[in-house]
Amino acid sequence: MRGLSVVSDKIIWVSGSNGMVGKSINAGKTWEWINVKGFEKRDFRDIEAWDANTAIIMAIAEPAVILKTTDAGKNWKITYENKAPGMFLDAMEFRDMKNGMVIGDPLKDKLFVATTNDAGESWNEVAYENLPKVDSGEACFAASGTNIRLWSDTGKCMVSGGMRSRFFLNEKAIDIPIIQGSGTSGANSVAVRFDRKNYPLPYFVIVGGDFSRDTIAYQNCIISNDGGNSWMPAKSPPKGYRSCVEFIDNKKMISCGTSGVDISNDSGINWQFIGKQGFHVCRKAKRGNAIFLAGSNGTIGKLRW
Repeated sequence: MRGLSVVSDKIIWVSGSNGMVGKSINAGKTWEWINVKGFEKRDFRDIEAWDANTAIIMAIAEPAVILKTTDAGKNWKITYENKAPGMFLDAMEFRDMKNGMVIGDPLKDKLFVATTNDAGESWNEVAYENLPKVDSGEACFAASGTNIRLWSDTGKCMVSGGMRSRFFLNEKAIDIPIIQGSGTSGANSVAVRFDRKNYPLPYFVIVGGDFSRDTIAYQNCIISNDGGNSWMPAKSPPKGYRSCVEFIDNKKMISCGTSGVDISNDSGINWQFIGKQGFHVCRKAKRGNAIFLAGSNGTIGKLRW
């Protein structure tokens, strides 16, 4: 499971391989499992939910498909489908209930991007000339659905990985000092703190590493406190490859990967390793304080402070 959407302290949705979607409405005590009819062999790498009835799931590869339910998963309708050769969606993000974006691996030499302004009922592909250009071997990982973030009407960012790994702030491409140069390395996830009153510039934390060597903590976490203009490495980085990073509040953070979980109490500068259990994704409740994690072999976790 790589898709995770924590709606509240009680409502959690997950998605993963073999066409599977899970939902809990009692803080994870019990789960309802849904095998989406007609999509039993698909891999739903990301999910976005707003309540116990409404959710959107994203199937990665050819054909790329986005599905939506409004009746708690009983029925799903296709709201987007792309059969182009090489099509592979990586992540989905919503700024609010109506406005969202999906990104995908390059078609030709540019990343794929599509947007919605009607809660995922329809999707509009961004014109080729307005898409971010990438190098050969540069793409996005479909690891946790968090390599794209939206935080305001005009604020959006994403990270790429592979032979070259970069940070894209709106339409601007910025080189970053994270491990890269192979198909298994680079940035996997970005978290953003933005508060116009207290923090005039967005604060970014990026995690990644090399998932083929997931216990190596080398150039796997970088920070920008000036809106992405400059970057510095974490003083005490997470203990290995990390596929997801999330702000819990203005200072506290959580990060996870296949080799374990770390927390930070100083906005990502120093990390403390708290467990060897591997997870692909960790998310905080949109309306609440609960933090859940999801990973391989149907594993779901909850952070207890």
